[in-house]
Amino acid sequence: MVEKIDQCNVLKGKYELGRQLGHGTFAKVYHARNLQNGKSVAMKVVGKEKIIKVGMMDQVKREISVMKMVEHPNIVELHEVMASKTKIYFAMELVRGGELFSKISKGRLREESARHYFQQLISAVDFCHSRGVYHRDLKPENLLLDDEGNLKVTDFGLSAFAEHLRQDGLLHTTCGTPAYVAPEVIGKKGYDGAKADIWSCGVILFVLLAGYLPFQDDNVMAMYRKICKGDFKCPPWFSSESRRLITKLLDPNPNSRISIAKIMDSVWFKKSVPRVMKEKNDELCKEGYEEMNAFHIISLSEGFDLSPLFEEKRRDKEELRFATTMSASSLISLLEEVAEKAGKFDVVKKGGGEENTTSVRLQGQVNGRRGKLGIAADIFAFTPSFLVVEVKKSGGDSLEYNEFCNMQLRPALKDIVWSCCCPEVENSGQ
Repeated sequence: MVEKIDQCNVLKGKYELGRQLGHGTFAKVYHARNLQNGKSVAMKVVGKEKIIKVGMMDQVKREISVMKMVEHPNIVELHEVMASKTKIYFAMELVRGGELFSKISKGRLREESARHYFQQLISAVDFCHSRGVYHRDLKPENLLLDDEGNLKVTDFGLSAFAEHLRQDGLLHTTCGTPAYVAPEVIGKKGYDGAKADIWSCGVILFVLLAGYLPFQDDNVMAMYRKICKGDFKCPPWFSSESRRLITKLLDPNPNSRISIAKIMDSVWFKKSVPRVMKEKNDELCKEGYEEMNAFHIISLSEGFDLSPLFEEKRRDKEELRFATTMSASSLISLLEEVAEKAGKFDVVKKGGGEENTTSVRLQGQVNGRRGKLGIAADIFAFTPSFLVVEVKKSGGDSLEYNEFCNMQLRPALKDIVWSCCCPEVENSGQ
């Protein structure tokens, strides 16, 4: 059933709205048809009241401005923007092939296919940078594919202009997605937006060729230290040329990190790709493929770790992991507030077993089905302004723990979990 928008399915006398394609916290995306030329578009509908309430109007304006500036074959095109009293409408290019992420989640790509997508990504990013635009949230979920398998960059909600640079010539807002963000962005000392985008492109290329992320460790702090040091290993099936390029892309020193001009001049990048790629070259290559499914990548891409919902071996841990830019003292106060509101916990704080670690324990006051519910939250201060938090059950009943997390803890944390620097439209379909 088609949802009625502003009491009419024909928008501004020009677009006929059809089925819903996707939705997020602040937007819904519909299939629409231009009545004047019969062409299909994706209509993103954003509620004004919601975005004003959470202070996102500037972000929406920025996204509109950027998309009007960056007309490129490998960037999703914005046809026009319309508005009513209650909503903003983005008429955008309809990209039917889905996310590049969907391909990667099934396994690594053949080198020819990975190069094909990477060439198009670099072309789009280079064009943006030439216009003084830095994307700042490049990841496979923001790379769409059209009917012909061409890559399209989307979601410029976190982008920045050259005019956003401070007097030191750098950007200073911590944003992006943890698994793809450059180490200097986390460091809060200022960063070059172009070089940060190049790092993200390096992570994307690694994932295309390997089928998993370059920086992984069971210990969260160890993982982030690897990111800062550029400590990763290329799998044996990487060609020497791709290995050389990725090492230069994932250089933790932004001053010596490879530039786009040199990327385009590299031997691996310049190898030609057939204009119409054979289907066999686009098949997923699974020989020697290290076990790494979509949820492993999601768990490090998004703010919350979703893997316990899908992996049997993680269920026993009953672990919740997220990152935040909130200060440790503010986070502890928030946990205390949640515990007080629940009315059944004593809160104990103590220093952890390693440097820059704080532990918060929520100890149940009454017996449940399996004794008193205990919850442990370990806060790792990667930098003073970037925390990684692990929450897990330390005692009591799993059902009570999950109920507390889903009904009280997650809702309280949703505004401070870091998958970007401000609320984003999730699963929008565009």
